[in-house]
Amino acid sequence: MLYVVIIYLWTSILLYLLLGGADFGAGIIELFTSKANKIRTRKTLYEAIGPIWEANHMWLIIAIVILFVGFPTIYSTMSVNLHIPLTVMLWGIIARGTAFTFRHYDAVKDDMQDIYNPIFAYSSFITPFFLGIIAGSAVSGHIDPSASNFMDAYIFSWLHWFSISVGLFTVAICGFLAAVFLIGETDNDHDRIRFERKAKAFNIAAVVSGVLVFLSALADGIPLIDWVFGNAVGIIAITAATLSLILLWYLLYKGKKNILRVLAGFQVTMILLTTTYRHYPNIVVLKNGGYLSLIEHSGHEKTIEALAMALLIGSLFILPALFYLIYSFQKKKVDYVRE
Repeated sequence: MLYVVIIYLWTSILLYLLLGGADFGAGIIELFTSKANKIRTRKTLYEAIGPIWEANHMWLIIAIVILFVGFPTIYSTMSVNLHIPLTVMLWGIIARGTAFTFRHYDAVKDDMQDIYNPIFAYSSFITPFFLGIIAGSAVSGHIDPSASNFMDAYIFSWLHWFSISVGLFTVAICGFLAAVFLIGETDNDHDRIRFERKAKAFNIAAVVSGVLVFLSALADGIPLIDWVFGNAVGIIAITAATLSLILLWYLLYKGKKNILRVLAGFQVTMILLTTTYRHYPNIVVLKNGGYLSLIEHSGHEKTIEALAMALLIGSLFILPALFYLIYSFQKKKVDYVRE
């Protein structure tokens, strides 16, 4: 049952990165869109993410609940030592959702739109940035539960070049996912070409920030190169991601869009697999060589069994409802276009 819980944890993180990442990326794209094209971009964003933008946070909630119930030591360590970036990330989620709702559903169009729009765009950048910082900090070896002063315990545990570079990489990945997703949502060549250019730009940004991640890891003594290239799974995953990237650029050049989402999702999956496989089951690497393991630091056996059953049974209700939600809005969009 423990491995069932671990699979659900990894899958929920992946789905939040893919679906929630594309959601955040939509706001990032708006942030980096020229003033002349912002209105057209917002219209496409509303149609694409409007129906399910709130449902994407379900995956984050599942991951948090799994850590809280099944791995309390890991949850408490991260929530205490990383409470600052966690709080900023949660503020970003709240601000983004509030701004999106008010600017989209507000019956009165007034000057408040000038406030909602930047809040939505900047919080869409800040949230995945700090999500990446949290992820980078968890494996950086900077978290020190025995720290005796505020700076070491709550600032330097996450404020370092490696976590910042991972944050920038996460932002670039989100922008890339959103751009690829939005290519298939366009109904004219002008918008399609714009989002294709955005996809290429964010893909280049992801490569550059990815290089920064490796350089900062090398400077900080983090064995990231060994984690990625020191095992067959990592080498195969990186090779597959690289080949799919070449294919994706070729399809972008040819103007194809049907398989682009699959390729983008596959690349992100390979990246997550590569970065998590090598040091599994150690989900948090502590200072001075310590670690927190999903195996050794799991909760009581009965708790894990109950959690696994709850996840399995809950999937029977949640997943069909989620698929029906997506289907309903996609069908509504098709019917609207036909009319």
